[in-house]
Amino acid sequence: MIIKSQQPIGIFDSGIGGTSIWKEINTLLPKESTIYLSDSKNAPYGQKTKEEIIDLSIKNTEILINKGCKIIVVACNTATTNAIEYLRANYNIPFVGIEPAIKPASLQTETGIIGILATKGTLNSSLFEKSSANINDNVQIIEQIGEGLVELIENGEMHSLKIRGLLEKYLSPMIAKKCDYLVLGCTHYPYLIPQIKSIIGNNITIIDSGAAVAKQTKNILVEKELLNTSNNQVSNTFYINKEKSVLKEIFKEYDKIEIDYLDF
Repeated sequence: MIIKSQQPIGIFDSGIGGTSIWKEINTLLPKESTIYLSDSKNAPYGQKTKEEIIDLSIKNTEILINKGCKIIVVACNTATTNAIEYLRANYNIPFVGIEPAIKPASLQTETGIIGILATKGTLNSSLFEKSSANINDNVQIIEQIGEGLVELIENGEMHSLKIRGLLEKYLSPMIAKKCDYLVLGCTHYPYLIPQIKSIIGNNITIIDSGAAVAKQTKNILVEKELLNTSNNQVSNTFYINKEKSVLKEIFKEYDKIEIDYLDF
């Protein structure tokens, strides 16, 4: 008999970016098995229409359900802000989403100016618009589309001169306007934190949502009595529909990680 609590956590993203979320989940919940879908073939989602994003999210969700997942983490800001309402309404499985952490940034800012670096799909979504509308009127949000960043990360060019040039272009206006918090609104972007820090210095605090998503995943598993308490062997399987080399590089220091190609 299959014990529901021992089934894996499903995670999907428009590529490898959501592995930054996986790392937080794995750290907090080391007894949980996971299945991760890297839809790199269709990255970035941020340039697609809402209908296309919903269709891709449906495809990813159904693959994870068919593989026996007990909960699905939408480890993609664009997919969350455009598709999670549809997914929750149409599938009988718990979902955890990820949104840019503009609320905590707005509550902690001292200059009253926060920056957000995100994809076009996230910044243009109705869910992000609602979240922004709830922010104190005295807080100014500088929105910046990170055009080109996801593609370079997917190609393994996280430390390239191209990445550096784009980051300097996108972050300079925030520095000039005395922004003191930078919200990373894409799960790919935490991989750029070393380069970002070298540009913005110590006066701007970087916030991403990874730890919060891991905590929310645990909370839901506890609430639904799905938390794995057994000491059975854990498996962590990553499926990618493109070249595997970038994923292998990300996990080169991890043991017991299985990376497979899957045509989806």
